[in-house]
Amino acid sequence: MARIFHLSDLHFGAHDERLVEAVEERINAGRPDLVVISGDFTQRARTDQFEEACAFLTRLRDSGHEVLGVPGNHDVPLYDVLRRFLSPLTRYKRYIDETLCPFHEVPGAAVLGINTARSLTFKDGRINEEQMEFIRSTFARVGDVPRILVTHHPLFALPVSDGLEVGKAIGRQDLALDSIGEAGVDILLAGHNHRASTHSARDLATRAGPALVIQAGTATSTRLRDEEQSFNQIDIEGRDVVLTIQTWGGSGFVAGDTQGYRRDGDHWRPIAEAEADVETA
Repeated sequence: MARIFHLSDLHFGAHDERLVEAVEERINAGRPDLVVISGDFTQRARTDQFEEACAFLTRLRDSGHEVLGVPGNHDVPLYDVLRRFLSPLTRYKRYIDETLCPFHEVPGAAVLGINTARSLTFKDGRINEEQMEFIRSTFARVGDVPRILVTHHPLFALPVSDGLEVGKAIGRQDLALDSIGEAGVDILLAGHNHRASTHSARDLATRAGPALVIQAGTATSTRLRDEEQSFNQIDIEGRDVVLTIQTWGGSGFVAGDTQGYRRDGDHWRPIAEAEADVETA
C-alpha cells in the first residue's frame, strides 16, 4: 500500500504557526511514503517566506519523509516586475527544489509533478507542449501502478454548489487532457482554490479520461474560503483509493469522513457502490 499526504497552499508569510506544527505532528504520526505539496509555498515569493518554507521542508526530510513539490502562482514574484519576468522561479529553485517537474516512485504508485505557474498570468495556470510530452514519456517508463499527476492549478473549473464553479480551466485544457489520457494518468492532485473536493474527471469535462480528481484545501494559510484548513491522506492499494481529509479542529488536525474509490475499468466508483453491484450480480 502507498500512503501519500497531499498538502497545498501553505502560504508562508500568511500562515499560522500553530497549524504548521500540527501538520508536522500529523505527518510524523501518519508515516506517509510521500508528502506531496501542490504549490503556493509562499504568500509573495519573498526571501524570508521561502526561508520559512525551506525550514519546514528541512524538518520533514530530517524526520525521514520524502517530499515532492511544485510551484504555485504565489511562488512567482508579483510586485518585483524585473524578477517576475527575468527570473520568476530563482528563489523557488534555491529554497524549495531545483527541479520544477519532479518525479517519485513509491511502492504502489508513480508520482509526477508539473509546474503550471507562469509569469504572464497573475493567478491562472498553463501546461505547455514540452511538458505534455514529458508527462507521456515519463509515465511510459513506469510499471503497472497507479499514475499520479500533481499540479498547482486544477485542470478544470470546479463545481462548488448550485451550479456555481470556482476557478478557470487550465490553459490549453484540451491538449492537456489528451496528454494525460494518453499517459494513462489515474489520479490528479491539485490545490489553488483553498477548497477540498473529489470528482471524476469525466464529470468535469467530456474530453477527460478516467482520472480521479482530488483537490486539497489550504493546510496552513490564514486565507480561508468558506472552510477550515485541511490536507489529504490518500491510501492506495491496487485499484482502491481511500481518501481521508485531515481538518483543523482548533488544537490539531482530526480525521474527517473517509471516502473510498475503486477503479472499475475506465471509471472510478465509490467502493461501497462497486461492492454492492458485485453482491447483487
